[in-house]
Amino acid sequence: MVEPDTMSHIKLVLQYDGTNYAGWQIQANAATIQGHLEEVILKITGERSRVTGAGRTDAGVHALEQVAAFRTNSNLSPDIFMRALNANLPPDIRVMNAVECPEGFHPRYDAKSKTYSYLISGMGAYSVFMQRYSWNMRCQLDRDAMKEAAHYLIGRHDFSSFRASGCSSTHPVREISGIEISEMNTIGFMGFSLDVPLIKISITATAFLRHMVRNIAGTLVDAGREKCPPSRIKEILEARDRRLAGKTAPSGGLFMEKIVY
Repeated sequence: MVEPDTMSHIKLVLQYDGTNYAGWQIQANAATIQGHLEEVILKITGERSRVTGAGRTDAGVHALEQVAAFRTNSNLSPDIFMRALNANLPPDIRVMNAVECPEGFHPRYDAKSKTYSYLISGMGAYSVFMQRYSWNMRCQLDRDAMKEAAHYLIGRHDFSSFRASGCSSTHPVREISGIEISEMNTIGFMGFSLDVPLIKISITATAFLRHMVRNIAGTLVDAGREKCPPSRIKEILEARDRRLAGKTAPSGGLFMEKIVY
């Protein structure tokens, strides 16, 4: 007689400041988000559980909403798990919600869309409090040129020109459903209002390649600095050559912002 599966399947919604971490995925001799979660779950349950995330954020990248899931034989409720995890995790990693989920739920493959946002600061007034969470350009950017350049990236394309070496994806085709470039003159910070100019690039897609958002951000900045005509994005896409796109934007300005299921 086959014993019924008594394992629980727990879905977590996380936030983290990625500054002090080598990214999401476990690495030898490096602190990672996944590594901390799995060690704390081992401490709580006495069992090793693999935690699967919706996206493998790189070193220094932050998350306003990362979704993860794991299986456990523990009979602890999701609410108890959330409190126990937060009591043992570093203060720059927080579990915002925990619920039971269906056995077949997969944080990455079940996602209908993911939105990453990139912050650029320093176009004029400068705030030291944005240095950690944005790319400080210290020059003016032509936002209209950036919007025009972004238009050519929307849709289903081969994004080899925006794909980092060492990317483990089996193919480079991805579909971007939207790119929004917005400009702000103030930003809220810990209850204060910082009167500094800021550009936010938000990219929504079904999935992303390694460094894809940061490489797109670097290329859009080239357009904004008039180093690359917006229409040249078509040539860069068609060439499928990483050397033709802009440089990889620094990791500190990138946030995993939203995941839709």
